[in-house]
Amino acid sequence: MNPSDSSNDPTEISTQQHRHSLDPHVGRYAARTKGMTASEVRALFAVASRPEVVSLAGGMPNLAALPIDSLSEQVASLVSNDGLVALQYGSAQGVPELREQICDVMALEGIQAHPDDVVVTVGSQMGLDMVTRVFCDPGDVVLAEGPSYVGALSSFSAYQANVVHVAMDDDGLQPAALREAIETAHRHGQRVKFLYTIPNFHNPAGVTLAVSRRAEVLEICAEHGIMVLEDNPYGLLGFNGQTYPSLRTQDPNNVVYLGSFSKTFASGLRVGWVLAPHAVREKLVLAAESATLCPPTFNQMLVSRYLATHDWQGQIKKFRENYRERRDAMLSALEQYMPAGCSWTKPDGGFYVWLTAPEGVDTKAMLPRAVTARVAYASGTGFYADQLGSRQMRLSYCYPTPERIQEGVRRLSGVLTDELELYNTFGPAAQRTISGPQAPSPDTA
Repeated sequence: MNPSDSSNDPTEISTQQHRHSLDPHVGRYAARTKGMTASEVRALFAVASRPEVVSLAGGMPNLAALPIDSLSEQVASLVSNDGLVALQYGSAQGVPELREQICDVMALEGIQAHPDDVVVTVGSQMGLDMVTRVFCDPGDVVLAEGPSYVGALSSFSAYQANVVHVAMDDDGLQPAALREAIETAHRHGQRVKFLYTIPNFHNPAGVTLAVSRRAEVLEICAEHGIMVLEDNPYGLLGFNGQTYPSLRTQDPNNVVYLGSFSKTFASGLRVGWVLAPHAVREKLVLAAESATLCPPTFNQMLVSRYLATHDWQGQIKKFRENYRERRDAMLSALEQYMPAGCSWTKPDGGFYVWLTAPEGVDTKAMLPRAVTARVAYASGTGFYADQLGSRQMRLSYCYPTPERIQEGVRRLSGVLTDELELYNTFGPAAQRTISGPQAPSPDTA
């Protein structure tokens, strides 16, 4: 037997037989399913959902400020007056009236768009999937900030694209690092398909791309023939009311824009959109038809009625005030309780703080101990495709009350302090193997 041939190795045969006993379809799956990995901490978040645990992990919007009574009347009216339309199949591109209203929403960021170039999606996650499916072949490179949104990394991995992270600082993506990443990929003969970026109130880093850098980032991508995928679910949630200029506004022919009502209205309705150059729009409509046939007409019509009958901009202002209060509680508690050596970002909008722990802390290995101490967070490794982030964690302030945030940070500080004492006494813990980007879930959205 060839020593390098494991096909007759009894151990390997036993392992394969065990896999088949667990899943008789092993060997039938497409090769790309190897990139589909479930969250290794999903079971922990089932525990973290208990009321005694303060969860600083999930990115769930706080919907308490929504006008529920008025919305319930709209739902009843929609069914009674337009139910035969709302409950029927619709266009894969989306309800025309909603597409027009989406253009009005984007106009707040200076975007001039035509409804024909808008494709309504089942959340912006569907938009991510469609764009990746349309543009990426196996082995293509996608550039993404490091860290990056876990749902995007999951989509890129599922289509067998290689993610190359681009460094950020407090002013967002670094143009020099972007240029270096592109040139390195080209030297290795790799095709870079697009840059994926969350320019405003980044998930998970909480930083915003400096206005002074935006034109340079676009110029670098245009120079190298690289498309930009701008993901902007938090753009209207700046705490000082400021709206940053969209990348799409500055280069409409080379930027595909992703938007969502999940953070500014209701995440459970799962209504997002893609704004794309006309030729790209055609491909996305075909991709949408093959994936869902059409997005839910009822949900779209409900969102449309909400935009038409409610002071939705006033509602967004309420959300901003709500999240600003929680952000302030988070930053105040971090200053009060965190042990020396910790650092964190100071977001001026959005949902998240990105915390870096001192040397010797592995936030993924520490997470079970944190849950035991009745506090949860999202460990940093899930936001990288290259096994980085072991000292980082994402802390979400959008959902808990300010009082719960303060208590959660106090508990987390105790866990970190114990972890540092163990490190100083016994040295670093064994490093855990990271299997790649985790599948998205409501806890990491």
